[in-house]
Amino acid sequence: MIAVMGASGNTGGRISEQLLQQGEKVRALGRSAERLAGLERKGADLRIGDATDSTFLTSAFRDADGVYTLLPPDPQSPDLRKKWNQEGEAIVKAIRDSGVRYVVFLSSIGADLPEGTGPIAGLHAQEERLRQLRDVNVLIVRPAPFFENFYAVLGLIKHQKINGGAVVPDLEIPMIATRDIADVAARALKARDWTGVVVRELLGPRDMTYAEATRIIGTHIGKPDLQYVQFPYADFASSLVQMGISQNVAGLYAEMSRAFNEGSIKSREGRRPENTTPTEFEEFAEVLARAYEAA
Repeated sequence: MIAVMGASGNTGGRISEQLLQQGEKVRALGRSAERLAGLERKGADLRIGDATDSTFLTSAFRDADGVYTLLPPDPQSPDLRKKWNQEGEAIVKAIRDSGVRYVVFLSSIGADLPEGTGPIAGLHAQEERLRQLRDVNVLIVRPAPFFENFYAVLGLIKHQKINGGAVVPDLEIPMIATRDIADVAARALKARDWTGVVVRELLGPRDMTYAEATRIIGTHIGKPDLQYVQFPYADFASSLVQMGISQNVAGLYAEMSRAFNEGSIKSREGRRPENTTPTEFEEFAEVLARAYEAA
């Protein structure tokens, strides 16, 4: 039995699908039975509850051979770090109390740093909690920023005819499709072949700039002249608030953008075949273009 947190999300959903297709038993965790109904029809055992509830998590993790864990995103949280601390402590307590021996945790590049990285600092704190577990094998997956983050700017592109953010336009950074993260995690959860605490970066197919990504998106949506505009940090945070993101989370995203620009958030391994993943941005842009048309 593999227990999967966030089973209705981009990574958890695909992990669950992959394992079910391979004949594994899956216990799918989430906050909404409706959103997990598709997995239930395919044979998953559903567990509905709150990630801050260690009693719920302990029950869901018990008898599992491996567990996929993450700190669920919450763009509306008034204090994301506080919420993640609560969830992180509940997850670690549940791992300890349930006796599970293999854990995969979704972290991020930049999580080697304790502060100054926006929301990623909360992932660093969880990595440190997981390192304190005894007799538990923990695989910490540190992926690059997700391709799927571009869904958030479709409205800006449609209505303002630009793409924009606070990251420098010509800064090359790794980016990755969430499906590739999920595939790595699913293979690890099935094999359970590592010992101790292992950190693995996942860097996507290549490093890209936001200007290049914007050109590729523009080509796929029929706007080949689409431009990327860099916003000042304060303006970027204000625009996120206007989109419905909390003031706290918007400020954390601005801080994260600054950390990318200043070179704090970066790969520590360097690009290697082992951390390079297959899905190209152009392939993702085709899917994004369909979402753009439907928006």
